[in-house]
Amino acid sequence: MAELRLGPLLRYADDTRATVWVETGGPCEAQVRCADGAGGSARTWQVGGHHYALVTVSGLTPGTPTPYRVLLDGHEVWPLPGAPASTIRTPRPGAALRVAFGSCRWAAKPGGGHDPVGPDALDTLSRRLETDPDAERPDILLLLGDQVYADETSAATRDYLAGRRDLDVPPGDQIADYEEYTHLYDESWLDPEVRRLLACVPSCMIFDDHDVIDDWNTSASWLESIRAEPWWRERILGGLMSYWVYQHLGNLSPDELAADPLYAAVRAAGDGTEPLREFAERADADPAAVRWSYRRDLGRTRLLMVDSRAARVLEEKSRALVDPAEMDWVRRQALTDPGAYDHLLIGTSLPWLLPPAVHDAEGWNAALCAGERGARWARLGEKLRRRADLEHWSAFPRSFAELADLIAEVGRADRAPASVLVLSGDVHHAYVAEPNRPHEEREEPEEQAGPRPVVAQLTCSPMHNSVPAPIRAGFRFGWSRAGRLLGRVLARHGRLAAPPISWRKTGGPWFGNQLMTLTLGGRDTARLRLEQARREDGGGTRLVTADERELL
Repeated sequence: MAELRLGPLLRYADDTRATVWVETGGPCEAQVRCADGAGGSARTWQVGGHHYALVTVSGLTPGTPTPYRVLLDGHEVWPLPGAPASTIRTPRPGAALRVAFGSCRWAAKPGGGHDPVGPDALDTLSRRLETDPDAERPDILLLLGDQVYADETSAATRDYLAGRRDLDVPPGDQIADYEEYTHLYDESWLDPEVRRLLACVPSCMIFDDHDVIDDWNTSASWLESIRAEPWWRERILGGLMSYWVYQHLGNLSPDELAADPLYAAVRAAGDGTEPLREFAERADADPAAVRWSYRRDLGRTRLLMVDSRAARVLEEKSRALVDPAEMDWVRRQALTDPGAYDHLLIGTSLPWLLPPAVHDAEGWNAALCAGERGARWARLGEKLRRRADLEHWSAFPRSFAELADLIAEVGRADRAPASVLVLSGDVHHAYVAEPNRPHEEREEPEEQAGPRPVVAQLTCSPMHNSVPAPIRAGFRFGWSRAGRLLGRVLARHGRLAAPPISWRKTGGPWFGNQLMTLTLGGRDTARLRLEQARREDGGGTRLVTADERELL
């Protein structure tokens, strides 16, 4: 009898359909049965000796919570004995949409002792939903990068790696291949609280650097150096293959899955490892050959999840955070039928709007690396870029401006949305920033301006990690008047033009393990709540509201 190794994960959900992802102990027929008769089944497929299924559930009743069971070859394996049933909640017509989001979850557990990075916000959310049936439940969970840490492994993972190979040989105690990636996902998603949460709250995901390696795709020089390492090829292929299996497939709708030739090839093969490996090789060799970005329409809210990590153009004279073809796709998705949505969410693991001093420092560094001040400064700039992680949107000035232009164009549409919100993580703290109008709009007569959407950068990180005190101080300084002045000095040295927009911080910075939740309803509701995981005197944890505000 096949066993349930990992999952179930409830990934996609619309009015009548859902997808449920599982990993099993062997080949079998995976089936999802719902209490109201809805359901679906799928035969498992194999990659790297592991067996998976993504079951499309159809026949769900709109606006209804429906308990479900998972069966493998007819034997019930979920819910676990003594546990309550997991539930698929289809969207409620006309109801407000709750979107919870965050990033950077280091999954290692303290083994019953003190947790050095504090309580896990995702675990704490799961316990609240389980113990309080009246608690507000997110309709969808957006995980904005660093779902696993391939380069910062736990003590338990290091013990596992030491049982497979010599840790004195590079990559040492970091992840080396697909099989070791599967262990990382086990460590993260077998956490009982997170397992129960992901079984009943739909999720969308996108990778960031630690899903592969710190500062992944920082520059052409970085890429050349890492490709010279003998262990890198298996690392990057294992990272991309496992991301496709564990994260990317669940981002797609049933219709997109049915039209995906790679998904069909992997399912049709007796062993799908080779077609998936060939795909990963193409993705690594030519970022433009693969699109990891995707779109989800959630009622009257449109989500565009943008790959700001693997889709980069790294040549110094043509650097782009998102390659031109993919950026064109993002633009088309944002501008297609704007009247069909009230709110536009742009998910990108890296913040678009950073503290002004950090923004200017990254732009200055990019100019140096491009040779604006000569070869000596370029060499110094590359060293600084790698050491200080200077590789956000602001380090790609053209891409920063393209996103600003796109948001402005959305705002000028005849039926502009009520809000355009950029959701990000990565920087291990949380804040809210709001841009002023683009410079070219400041001269627009008021009677011609018309209504404009609220635009905001909403950054929330980490869910379970930490940030050293000097970096906290640096981020605070980055928003200060002195920080802004220093940034302008650097910008002048780099001969940078002024950015196309200006912006200000309207909330934060907040430090701790945390989640943000957006409540979006019609054109008149956009409410943001930031909650932090705190320890209680009795040893438990709870989510405490640190900030709540109306965005409209």
